[in-house]
Amino acid sequence: MSANPRHAIDLVRRRSLDASAIDPQLAERAERVLVLDSGGLSRLSERTRRAVALIVALRREGLWPPVVPTVVVAESTSGRVGLDANVNRLLKSCDVAEILPEAQARRGGELRARARRGSVVDAVVVAVAEPGSTVITSDRADLEALASHADDVHIEVV
Repeated sequence: MSANPRHAIDLVRRRSLDASAIDPQLAERAERVLVLDSGGLSRLSERTRRAVALIVALRREGLWPPVVPTVVVAESTSGRVGLDANVNRLLKSCDVAEILPEAQARRGGELRARARRGSVVDAVVVAVAEPGSTVITSDRADLEALASHADDVHIEVV
């Protein structure tokens, strides 16, 4: 994601507004424009000025909370309280998607097969982001490869 939180927010908002103008059904998802993968969750859970500034700006613009699929929680936690503390703190402010419907699981499998790269978790994250959402990640290559086969999913790197 851009080093400038304002630039990142403008990109996410513009994509959300453009998508809902094209397809009115997407207007219902206007609040659900961010999906975090494990890299995005880890980076935003860091207690750095940049991470805090981005979260504050996203909240101010009404683009928070992001969706975090439970497979990302599994990939991002260790079961050790001390190591998981920052991630757990951030997860309290996120919408954790607790159920992965079979259709999204199958779509993740299809995206992974088409892209020929990325983990199962990455593929599920992109499937959850369909259509019209933005994924925040630290893994540009795999997520962009998967998103290139998805329905209007955008990737932003932190």
